[in-house]
Amino acid sequence: MLTVSDYLKIRLAKRDGLSIRAISRKFHHSHHTVRHALTVSEPTPYTLNAPKVSPKLDAFKPVIDQILREDEQAPVKQRHTAMQITRRLWHEHGFTGSYDIVRRYIKQRRRDHRETFIPLSHDPGQRLESDFGHIYVDFPEGRRQVPVLLCTWAYSNYPFAIALPTERIEAILFGMSAAFSFFGCVPREVWWDNPKTVVKELLRGHQRVINDDYAALASHYTFEPHFCMPSRGNEKPRVENRVYDLQRRWATPVPRAASLDELNEHLLRMCRAEHLRTIGGHCETVGVRFKADVQASHPLPPHAYDPAIRRFSKADKYQTVIFDHNRYSVPRRFAFQAVNIKAYIHKIVIVSDGLVAAEHPRSYERGEQVLDPLHYLVTLGRHPAALDHSAVYQGWKLPAVFLELRCLLEERHGSLSGARHYIRVLQLLADHSVQRVRESVDYYLSRGLVDADLIRQRVERCDRQRIQVSSTAFDVLPGPQLTVPRPDLNRFNLLLTRGETDYVREHGAVAEVQSEAVAFADHLG
Repeated sequence: MLTVSDYLKIRLAKRDGLSIRAISRKFHHSHHTVRHALTVSEPTPYTLNAPKVSPKLDAFKPVIDQILREDEQAPVKQRHTAMQITRRLWHEHGFTGSYDIVRRYIKQRRRDHRETFIPLSHDPGQRLESDFGHIYVDFPEGRRQVPVLLCTWAYSNYPFAIALPTERIEAILFGMSAAFSFFGCVPREVWWDNPKTVVKELLRGHQRVINDDYAALASHYTFEPHFCMPSRGNEKPRVENRVYDLQRRWATPVPRAASLDELNEHLLRMCRAEHLRTIGGHCETVGVRFKADVQASHPLPPHAYDPAIRRFSKADKYQTVIFDHNRYSVPRRFAFQAVNIKAYIHKIVIVSDGLVAAEHPRSYERGEQVLDPLHYLVTLGRHPAALDHSAVYQGWKLPAVFLELRCLLEERHGSLSGARHYIRVLQLLADHSVQRVRESVDYYLSRGLVDADLIRQRVERCDRQRIQVSSTAFDVLPGPQLTVPRPDLNRFNLLLTRGETDYVREHGAVAEVQSEAVAFADHLG
């Protein structure tokens, strides 16, 4: 086939006066080719004037069409290839033609059915597209896959990315709140696919029954929740392209991170760097276009959103509540009570009557017990044997001085009675820090005194002095300052299992109360 350069040589030779016969001899082309080159200035591509006729295939076209129609309902990875259809025609229908004529027909049929699209454009501040992407990350414990929430403005293409421990609704609430805080504004619309965590039911067209928690998020930030048609990711092309950027640009090579927080710092750096890029089809940078998004969008609400899902439960006899197939402990006074569970991505907060009953790290395993030893100190006074036979206390890590104290108490009072004395010391941890109780234990052990009552009295005295100093520091009125000692509720807890007479006789509570009363009277006098 002649090239444009060949046509140029022929036409130049004719211009210089050579005849068609001379040009044909000089360039070794036929007279017909030379005449054609003189007629047009450049070669024309070969085109079919009419489609090739395949008489052998005509009788089998309905069979091929039926297979292609059935493939539309089959999974994408389990549809026929052209070769598989040809084999079926050979073995099942007696077709004697070649694979090539079948392939050409299938190609034409699929091209006729391919979907075409209209380029879309969106106003500034109108639309934010959201989706999850997945990348592998090397953590100290090994390589694992991490879900990453991506949010991208349809007008400016400015992205936000955050790695999350899960794709559940509480993770979406947390991630979307973080995205709005990062952007500093709220779009009028937020588009998703149809994740089951957000969409409870698909109705006709774009109508959906959405999750109540996601509806609460939309109500707080006042944006319209929208969703694509099923299997139509092309309706949110901006974020789909950002998923590709996440995998190919931001996470290649495989990133190394000590934690999700460190990974998120890397992702935020990648997002901020997009300010300087110019996306194809635009003459302005992403940062310049994002300013238009911010100006046209809504401001953030005055109050931050609480990204937690709320569930109601009831504490059982083991002082635990069940959430997501795991048990979380509460203090004894909340046992058998209805509680409200607030589940965040990293923690579980249990609320009762407006008070925080307990807070635990979130577990994503199944069948785990997340128990706080401090919650069982009251019950431990009734069941001292649990100190050695319960997983709650077997794994409790305390300073070594506590174990030394227990050994000395058991040597002095015997195994059972010494354990009870030791439990009374542990019960101080419900109201005082480990450091404060440890200081009192060290103080008396260094002096050779092994007495639970002395330790308790010193801890409480230090606490009263601290309260008195703090109240004096903020006092602005003249006059005597009165300090009311905090009641020791552990004494009442012990009365539940021990007689009041034994308790007063053993611990000298009457004498101590009398001394406190005298000191209080002197202070008033």
